[in-house]
Amino acid sequence: MPLTPCALPERFRALALVASLIGGLAVVPAPAWSSEAPAAAAPEASIKPRLKPELRGEAQSARGEVKSEARAEPKAEAKADTKADTKAEAKPEVKPELKVDAKEPVSMAELRDMIEQKVSEVRSTRGPAPVVRLKAKGPRGASAAGSSGAATPTRKGNWSHHGDTGPAHWAQLKPEFALCGSGQRQSPIDIRDGIPVELDPIQFDYKLSAFRVIDNGHTVQVNVEPGNRIVVNGRRFDLVQFHFHRPSEEKLNGRQFEMVAHLEHRDLEGKLAVVAVLIDEGKAHPLVQQVWNNLPLEKHTEQPGLNALDPNLLLPERRQYVTYMGSMTTPPCTEGVLWMVMKEPVTLSRQQIGIFSRLYPMNARPVQPTGDRLIKDGQ
Repeated sequence: MPLTPCALPERFRALALVASLIGGLAVVPAPAWSSEAPAAAAPEASIKPRLKPELRGEAQSARGEVKSEARAEPKAEAKADTKADTKAEAKPEVKPELKVDAKEPVSMAELRDMIEQKVSEVRSTRGPAPVVRLKAKGPRGASAAGSSGAATPTRKGNWSHHGDTGPAHWAQLKPEFALCGSGQRQSPIDIRDGIPVELDPIQFDYKLSAFRVIDNGHTVQVNVEPGNRIVVNGRRFDLVQFHFHRPSEEKLNGRQFEMVAHLEHRDLEGKLAVVAVLIDEGKAHPLVQQVWNNLPLEKHTEQPGLNALDPNLLLPERRQYVTYMGSMTTPPCTEGVLWMVMKEPVTLSRQQIGIFSRLYPMNARPVQPTGDRLIKDGQ
């Protein structure tokens, strides 16, 4: 049976082809391949008559090399790849027209391009890196209780007038509220032992103005359109808004009133001046009733007033006042506020006081230490 070249490894077929070309063979027979070297007598008999006498010896020599290579091939496959490559290089060179299937080596530049391409593919398929947030731990040995012995508030930033977010804890809620606990000029105070002096009267320049009422979650506030102002000690302050507290935050010689209205003013430098109007129970007040008539149905929403409002109506007839330097009475408790407290109160009816009490039964900060502050009592 004739031997086919496909049964041989690539280099053996090449050797057989060389032998056939040398002998001028038309067909290239090859011995059958197996792990054990088969007898080549039968194929040899069919080849010999077709060889030229002068080339017979060369053909036999070539066939001998093929046989010896066939016997040695199983052993060569069991050896390491480096040894096999060394033997392959030692074999006789073939003619240039013979093509051997071999991979060309990859240059460093091509390898670098392949790596960069792979890295780009991986980056494009990966999602963004996860964000890790670290919680800052407090100093060792820090107590879980505040200075008053109560637990530290958990609702950071949300202040109120009662409970764990009330005035005793304001300074712990946010760093911006630190003055509420450490300030030396805080308001309100119990106004007493003032120096009797003749104070310059406050020049009120109020007029009919459009307004908007808002329940901001801490009080009922009335925002007034620009154009209302006061002048005190030669300085001009523009009225921004007024709001209410129950009971009154200020005390006069130890007495606390039913309510108080704070009229908040601001100058061009941002300095605050507050006129406090104390409120007692008595006759109904028309301006306060106008405010109650325009209360919004929802908190944190502004309700425009139907008619213009005259802030002058909120002031008492006699306008003597006491004055001192203090702070805002709500967080962040900013100091440097000029306070002017009217000595004569105005009145609201019990029903009008009751309307506010249903919304805010208590929204007053307790009185703060007076310290060494100077209090002037206008005569």
